[in-house]
Amino acid sequence: MANGGPREPHLNETSPYVELDRDAWAELGASTDQPLSELEVERVRGLGDQLDVEEVQQVYLPLSRLLSLYVEAAGSLHRAQETFLGRPQPPRTPFVIGLAGSVAVGKSTTARVLQQMLAHWPVHPEVALVTTDGFLLPNAELERRGLMHRKGFPESYDRKALLKFVIDIKSGKDEVEAPVYSHLTYDVTDEKVTVKRPDVVIVEGLNVLQPPQVRPDGRTGLAVSDFFDFTIYVDAATSDIRQWYTDRFLRLRETAFRDPASYFAKYAGLSHDDAVAEANRIWDEINGPNLAHNVAPTRSRATLVLRKDHDHSVRWVRLRKL
Repeated sequence: MANGGPREPHLNETSPYVELDRDAWAELGASTDQPLSELEVERVRGLGDQLDVEEVQQVYLPLSRLLSLYVEAAGSLHRAQETFLGRPQPPRTPFVIGLAGSVAVGKSTTARVLQQMLAHWPVHPEVALVTTDGFLLPNAELERRGLMHRKGFPESYDRKALLKFVIDIKSGKDEVEAPVYSHLTYDVTDEKVTVKRPDVVIVEGLNVLQPPQVRPDGRTGLAVSDFFDFTIYVDAATSDIRQWYTDRFLRLRETAFRDPASYFAKYAGLSHDDAVAEANRIWDEINGPNLAHNVAPTRSRATLVLRKDHDHSVRWVRLRKL
């Protein structure tokens, strides 16, 4: 996709997608009340994101309404399947949304906003959010495998555990546990978060849209994305994301990195120029290549793409046609 700002609504009949610029997209939510207060928006805003009430109103309100329609349609399909099978079925499994995007693109903020917005719709008040960071292999294991420099790459995750988690969710288990990750210690903790049959589950992470792996014998296994009901990719120009990453690194250097318990405390004493150089090195050696080779190629697999401009605001939306 070309970089750039606003674009006119694109309804090309030869394309499997419909694209709407921000104004056209915002009109889809104009008749719906925005449920989040300024304080709630502030609470979900990530470090460096320029999220405000207007952005929530114009971008995330229409998106939450669209997702709500999908959830309702899934419920109708579940009832139709019961009728078709001629027997009562177990309660419908949670509607699972996969949300992907680069480091520093703002996908975590998007996930938190959607969690809050979706919970305000009466048909699905229970919305759980799980990040795939908890499924990273522990640092000790990454060290043993020589993968610390590839943390965040697909091979750095316990993919079997993540796949089992999503399968358990879609199997309708009453309670499913997920591991918890600490951004302070930069490692998986002993804590667990329990998901108890919510109406909707948002699974957010770098690589959640990865296609299935081909096994040594040539067979194709299952992918986490095989069990998603709707998928979202948060997109932006690579040059913008790189700058956002550097800006965030500098802010963390003044805040979280100053905590002696932080894994990144070693960066707290860097000068401004040295901190910029270190952030650029990390991006060029780790996050940039991961985006180029693993994350960005999954964009085309998403049901919906949110494209951000240089100021972090969403400028247009691409939605796969039904």
